[in-house]
Amino acid sequence: MKLHELPSIVATKKSLGRGHGKRGGKSGRGQKGQKSRAGYSRKAGFEGGQTPLYMRLPKGRGMKQKFPSQVEKPLVVTMAQLKQFADGTIVGPGALKKAGLLKKRHQHVKLIGNDALKHKLTIRVHKVSAGAQKAIEKAGGKVEILAR
Repeated sequence: MKLHELPSIVATKKSLGRGHGKRGGKSGRGQKGQKSRAGYSRKAGFEGGQTPLYMRLPKGRGMKQKFPSQVEKPLVVTMAQLKQFADGTIVGPGALKKAGLLKKRHQHVKLIGNDALKHKLTIRVHKVSAGAQKAIEKAGGKVEILAR
Protein backbone atom coordinates (compact mmCIF):
# COMPACT_ATOMS: atom_id res chain seq x y z
CA MET A 1 0.00 0.00 0.00
CA LYS A 2 1.31 3.42 -0.95
CA LEU A 3 0.82 6.67 0.85
CA HIS A 4 -1.61 8.09 -1.72
CA GLU A 5 -3.74 4.93 -1.49
CA LEU A 6 -4.37 5.28 2.26
CA PRO A 7 -7.91 6.29 3.21
CA SER A 8 -8.23 9.89 4.33
CA ILE A 9 -8.25 10.32 8.09
CA VAL A 10 -9.74 13.82 8.03
CA ALA A 11 -13.02 14.17 6.16
CA THR A 12 -13.00 16.87 3.50
CA LYS A 13 -15.39 19.74 4.14
CA LYS A 14 -18.23 20.08 1.65
CA SER A 15 -18.41 23.35 -0.27
CA LEU A 16 -21.98 24.44 0.35
CA GLY A 17 -24.07 27.20 -1.16
CA ARG A 18 -21.82 28.02 -4.12
CA GLY A 19 -24.25 27.71 -7.01
CA HIS A 20 -26.89 25.18 -8.02
CA GLY A 21 -24.28 22.53 -8.79
CA LYS A 22 -23.17 22.37 -5.16
CA ARG A 23 -25.70 20.54 -2.99
CA GLY A 24 -28.83 21.92 -4.56
CA GLY A 25 -31.08 24.79 -3.58
CA LYS A 26 -31.13 24.23 0.17
CA SER A 27 -27.31 24.16 0.43
CA GLY A 28 -27.21 21.38 3.00
CA ARG A 29 -29.32 23.30 5.54
CA GLY A 30 -32.28 20.97 5.38
CA GLN A 31 -35.83 22.29 5.07
CA LYS A 32 -37.34 25.53 6.34
CA GLY A 33 -36.74 26.61 9.90
CA GLN A 34 -34.65 28.71 12.22
CA LYS A 35 -31.38 26.94 11.46
CA SER A 36 -31.81 27.27 7.71
CA ARG A 37 -31.87 31.07 7.77
CA ALA A 38 -28.91 33.32 7.11
CA GLY A 39 -27.35 34.90 10.19
CA TYR A 40 -28.53 32.17 12.55
CA SER A 41 -26.43 31.60 15.65
CA ARG A 42 -27.62 29.99 18.85
CA LYS A 43 -26.53 31.32 22.22
CA ALA A 44 -24.42 29.19 24.54
CA GLY A 45 -26.52 26.89 26.70
CA PHE A 46 -29.53 26.94 24.37
CA GLU A 47 -31.47 23.67 24.57
CA GLY A 48 -34.05 24.03 21.83
CA GLY A 49 -36.64 25.88 23.91
CA GLN A 50 -36.32 23.61 26.94
CA THR A 51 -35.37 25.45 30.13
CA PRO A 52 -31.58 25.43 30.15
CA LEU A 53 -29.63 23.57 32.80
CA TYR A 54 -28.19 26.72 34.33
CA MET A 55 -31.72 27.99 34.98
CA ARG A 56 -32.93 24.67 36.43
CA LEU A 57 -30.22 24.45 39.08
CA PRO A 58 -30.78 26.09 42.49
CA LYS A 59 -29.29 29.52 42.89
CA GLY A 60 -26.38 30.08 45.27
CA ARG A 61 -27.19 31.83 48.52
CA GLY A 62 -24.88 33.97 50.58
CA MET A 63 -21.15 34.38 50.19
CA LYS A 64 -18.18 32.09 50.58
CA GLN A 65 -14.83 33.21 51.85
CA LYS A 66 -12.24 33.31 49.14
CA PHE A 67 -9.43 32.00 51.34
CA PRO A 68 -10.98 30.35 54.43
CA SER A 69 -7.63 28.98 55.62
CA GLN A 70 -6.34 32.52 56.12
CA VAL A 71 -8.98 33.39 58.70
CA GLU A 72 -7.14 33.75 61.97
CA LYS A 73 -8.38 31.39 64.67
CA PRO A 74 -6.90 31.90 68.12
CA LEU A 75 -5.09 29.11 69.90
CA VAL A 76 -7.07 28.29 73.02
CA VAL A 77 -4.96 27.79 76.16
CA THR A 78 -6.66 26.57 79.33
CA MET A 79 -5.84 27.37 82.93
CA ALA A 80 -4.91 23.71 83.50
CA GLN A 81 -2.11 24.05 80.92
CA LEU A 82 -0.63 27.02 82.81
CA LYS A 83 0.07 24.88 85.90
CA GLN A 84 3.28 23.58 84.30
CA PHE A 85 4.95 27.01 84.50
CA ALA A 86 7.00 27.98 87.57
CA ASP A 87 6.09 30.73 90.01
CA GLY A 88 6.85 34.26 88.73
CA THR A 89 7.21 33.23 85.09
CA ILE A 90 6.16 35.54 82.26
CA VAL A 91 3.99 33.39 80.01
CA GLY A 92 3.64 34.76 76.47
CA PRO A 93 3.59 33.31 72.97
CA GLY A 94 7.32 32.55 73.14
CA ALA A 95 7.03 30.57 76.38
CA LEU A 96 3.98 28.74 75.08
CA LYS A 97 5.87 27.76 71.95
CA LYS A 98 8.81 26.42 73.98
CA ALA A 99 6.37 24.39 76.08
CA GLY A 100 4.93 22.89 72.90
CA LEU A 101 1.49 24.47 73.27
CA LEU A 102 1.81 26.98 70.45
CA LYS A 103 2.24 25.86 66.87
CA LYS A 104 3.69 28.00 64.12
CA ARG A 105 0.37 28.52 62.39
CA HIS A 106 -1.31 29.96 65.49
CA GLN A 107 -0.68 33.65 65.87
CA HIS A 108 -3.27 34.71 68.45
CA VAL A 109 -3.65 33.17 71.88
CA LYS A 110 -6.82 33.12 73.95
CA LEU A 111 -6.82 32.06 77.61
CA ILE A 112 -9.96 30.38 78.94
CA GLY A 113 -11.04 28.54 82.05
CA ASN A 114 -11.61 29.35 85.71
CA ASP A 115 -9.45 26.75 87.47
CA ALA A 116 -7.68 27.83 90.64
CA LEU A 117 -4.05 28.76 90.10
CA LYS A 118 -1.61 28.24 93.00
CA HIS A 119 1.29 30.44 91.83
CA LYS A 120 1.34 33.92 90.38
CA LEU A 121 2.14 34.32 86.71
CA THR A 122 2.30 37.23 84.32
CA ILE A 123 0.23 36.19 81.32
CA ARG A 124 0.59 37.92 77.95
CA VAL A 125 -2.18 36.85 75.56
CA HIS A 126 -4.35 38.44 72.90
CA LYS A 127 -7.68 37.55 74.52
CA VAL A 128 -8.73 36.29 77.93
CA SER A 129 -12.03 35.12 79.37
CA ALA A 130 -13.48 36.83 82.43
CA GLY A 131 -13.18 33.71 84.60
CA ALA A 132 -9.54 33.15 83.67
CA GLN A 133 -8.66 36.77 84.41
CA LYS A 134 -10.30 36.59 87.85
CA ALA A 135 -8.47 33.34 88.70
CA ILE A 136 -5.06 34.77 87.72
CA GLU A 137 -5.59 38.01 89.64
CA LYS A 138 -6.84 36.04 92.67
CA ALA A 139 -3.56 34.09 92.69
CA GLY A 140 -1.58 37.36 92.61
CA GLY A 141 -0.65 37.33 88.95
CA LYS A 142 -1.59 39.75 86.22
CA VAL A 143 -2.87 39.61 82.65
CA GLU A 144 -1.46 41.76 79.85
CA ILE A 145 -3.44 41.98 76.62
CA LEU A 146 -1.23 41.99 73.52
CA ALA A 147 -2.10 44.10 70.50
CA ARG A 148 -3.10 42.32 67.32
